[in-house]
Amino acid sequence: MQVYADNAATAPIRPAALEAYVTAAREFYGNPSSLHETGQAAKEALENSRGRIARALGATNADKIIFTSGGSEADNQAIFSAARAGARKGKRKIVSTAIEHHAVLHPLEKLRREGFEIVLVPVDKNGIVSVQDIEKELSDDVCLVSVMLANNEIGTLQPVREIGAVCKARKIPLHTDAVQAVGHIPVNAAELGADYLSLSAHKFGGPRGCGALYVRAGAPLFPLIEGGAQEKGKRAGTENLPAIVATAVALDEALNALPQTAQKLTRLRDRLIAGLSKIPHSALNGDEKQRLPGNVSFCFEGIEGEGLLLYLSDMGVFASSGSACTSGSLDPSHVLLAIGRVHDVAHGSLRLTLGEENTEEEVDYLISSVCEVVEKLRAFSPVWRELTNGKRKFIL
Repeated sequence: MQVYADNAATAPIRPAALEAYVTAAREFYGNPSSLHETGQAAKEALENSRGRIARALGATNADKIIFTSGGSEADNQAIFSAARAGARKGKRKIVSTAIEHHAVLHPLEKLRREGFEIVLVPVDKNGIVSVQDIEKELSDDVCLVSVMLANNEIGTLQPVREIGAVCKARKIPLHTDAVQAVGHIPVNAAELGADYLSLSAHKFGGPRGCGALYVRAGAPLFPLIEGGAQEKGKRAGTENLPAIVATAVALDEALNALPQTAQKLTRLRDRLIAGLSKIPHSALNGDEKQRLPGNVSFCFEGIEGEGLLLYLSDMGVFASSGSACTSGSLDPSHVLLAIGRVHDVAHGSLRLTLGEENTEEEVDYLISSVCEVVEKLRAFSPVWRELTNGKRKFIL
């Protein structure tokens, strides 16, 4: 049996989205910026897709949807725009959290080197940030608060709506990285109080290389890419129209099925958590309930996550140890360290993220496979021998 359980890294493209991509590439081959009939047909398809995505996010006619190459670009544009606008007013402090995606953390680090004050608020042991802790850091010199809606590694959901209310009262812009959330839980930018919201198509069955940035009406926005008047002058370069059309189709399909899909994935998720929890000296990462429907993240003491992934792959189980964007790194996950996992334990992590096509039979196979591989790896692990012999103390 083969089981794909790495949907948080990328979900398989939906057949309807793939069909829409091919159709758009064939029929709307003109440049949306061209004034002739073929170009205007492409522009109409572009704006139709923009409208569909805007409605899906609860945007008003005055709000903007800017198409990007993905979530990372959208995060960067939001953060650098707010920082640039803030600096003009003498506001050079940004508040975020310790568990953000690197597409947020790396731009913040760059801004730190440029003289901005960057505050990364810690999270609790379940991976959830406190609204009060965010509020404590707010002052007149804050130009942006950036808090992800759902964590990409451990799946925890953050209280963004409550943080948005606090920011609105202080007239401080809020950005939320909603890349893992859009298409998987209800997301309404206005209800969240977001001034900026990032999404990426391939997380909900759209094509890779396409994303979008929601920008509230009146929120400052500056281009990262110069050289053309596309996207209302905010993102130069001919739009990737086939991918944009496919993104709109994928998002509509995901949202139409969301109630049923979320219910199914929550049931499968809880079945998987219950099965893996029976492994001795293991621990679920993140809150058991306040998490994405399809996300399961575990640590297993006495083993290395890389070996676990390789053995599972041989058994037809395709998973990850954390974010796909840092899979080549030997360092333990900053997210796991932030929730209190020590280095040795954080190295033994496994992320299983389920999708619409997964079944109970596949979940049972995941459980049996992980149990078998963990036992096998521990059998020849010197660390595990020291733990069982009492030379080291168990942590989990």
